[in-house]
Amino acid sequence: MIKFVPRCYMLSFLCKRSCPMPIPRLTSKLFSSLSSNSVPIALPSHRETHFWYMLPDEVKDQALLNRYLEILSPCERENILSMKGNDLQKGALLARALVRTTLSRYTNSHVAPKSLMFRKNQYGKPEVEWQPDENWNPPSLHFNISHSSSLIACGVTLDVPIGIDVEEKQRTLKSNLLSFTRRYFSSDEVEYICAISDPEIQKQELNKLWTLKEAYVKALGRGIAAAPFKGFNIKFIATSNSKEQGSGAFVSEAFHVVVEAIDASIHHTNNWRFALFEVVGSHYAAICVKDSKMEDEATPIKLKVWKTIPFVEDVRVSVPQFLCI
Repeated sequence: MIKFVPRCYMLSFLCKRSCPMPIPRLTSKLFSSLSSNSVPIALPSHRETHFWYMLPDEVKDQALLNRYLEILSPCERENILSMKGNDLQKGALLARALVRTTLSRYTNSHVAPKSLMFRKNQYGKPEVEWQPDENWNPPSLHFNISHSSSLIACGVTLDVPIGIDVEEKQRTLKSNLLSFTRRYFSSDEVEYICAISDPEIQKQELNKLWTLKEAYVKALGRGIAAAPFKGFNIKFIATSNSKEQGSGAFVSEAFHVVVEAIDASIHHTNNWRFALFEVVGSHYAAICVKDSKMEDEATPIKLKVWKTIPFVEDVRVSVPQFLCI
């Protein structure tokens, strides 16, 4: 458990008799950069998405974790400290720190990570709540966060809603794969999964579907409870460049994702763009952003990707190949 101690916020899962294991490549610059704000970044351009991710296993330094705890609100700290289990506490801490440091970058140093305030919509999706400032016009930022036990990601857009999801490619299901599919997916999607003969490809196609559906309902701002997965289909529309794998699954950068409504009580529209890609070889990441014009369905999302350890290191990485758009 993380034990809250005033003024130093000691994190008990790092407070062992042996010295904490530093990350070798970070040690030389860690303490010189801890007190600085996030490095400013230009706002996303029209129809552009920024994707930031971090790896929890790379963050082991006591001082850095304490620094993250200090930039959170009292409510955020209390929520984290009340969680049971070191992994849950650390993951929640890093997720909140990633959101705050990422959004602060787009304010051109006007708003420090600690000063950011948030509100939730009626379904619980968090949004930035800018404070009045006569000397600054805040940007219309939209963001969404997702995390697994080994990767945390934050997506950012300007003016348009966004939803993201990251899932481990080798995640373990609590139930049989086909039972899980029938429980959460539409009949068309169940048929699609069942038609794949290779068990490993079947598992990966299920993970891809789940990741895309999760990103979509998060972009809607509703979550699974208000937009059940069985209420819509995710369909893969083949293009002339699509290629079929050996066991019935399609993979192509030009492969187009379409949402098809089943539940009439939920307002589903087709003005959403998707991107599905791999991150560090171990995760699928899906992005869904609203596009009111949809002039060309085959045009992929403009994407910029950074790997980060907030306050320490930001690395711009090459845009991964899209598995579908």
